Amino acid sequence: MLRGEAADAVARLVMPQRAMTSTEVLTVTVDSTGEENTLLVPLTVQAGYPGHFNEAVYLSDMKPYHLPGFERGTYRAFEVEGVSMSPTFGHRDIVVCSYVDRWDLLKPWECYVVVTAENLLLKRIGAVITDRRGSFELHSDNSGYDSYRLPVADLMQLWQVRGYISTSIPARPSTSPHTMERLQEVIELLGHDYHEVRKFLEESARERA
Repeated sequence: MLRGEAADAVARLVMPQRAMTSTEVLTVTVDSTGEENTLLVPLTVQAGYPGHFNEAVYLSDMKPYHLPGFERGTYRAFEVEGVSMSPTFGHRDIVVCSYVDRWDLLKPWECYVVVTAENLLLKRIGAVITDRRGSFELHSDNSGYDSYRLPVADLMQLWQVRGYISTSIPARPSTSPHTMERLQEVIELLGHDYHEVRKFLEESARERA
């Protein structure tokens, strides 16, 4: 069902006029209990998304989901096209995103779905957006794709990636017991204690987590 002025109307969350927010109206759908759905935007309908993302009829054609860990908040799922963000995300993976209201408070170098009047882009954004007359840089994880700048005026919506769903199972780690034995030999030849080095690396990994 859709929430709004009537039983089947649209819920329109009008964005407050604060610094660096979207000027577009955000339309959402809810279930029979009033909880917001997570809508999946598959590749087959993404071409029309920039022009219709605030239209009830367009959104009602999308499948609604309630995903574990994404029960509270405004989320949308997008199917990934291409390999520009490989190896982080692959073609036809699904990224689950939360709506970004304040562009000037985005988290640099996180992954975002960028909605422009022309298309949808899955990229990393290296810095906060503070000037509507300026531009911002988009980065790919695939080294075969160059970074480029996009005018802020072209930005319509911003969604931060919070998780993803994939049918591609990671391959078995390439590190074999023989490789680990050889690594230990090299460390000891360099005059270091292998166990101390390993302990240091494990502690560093926990601090970064």
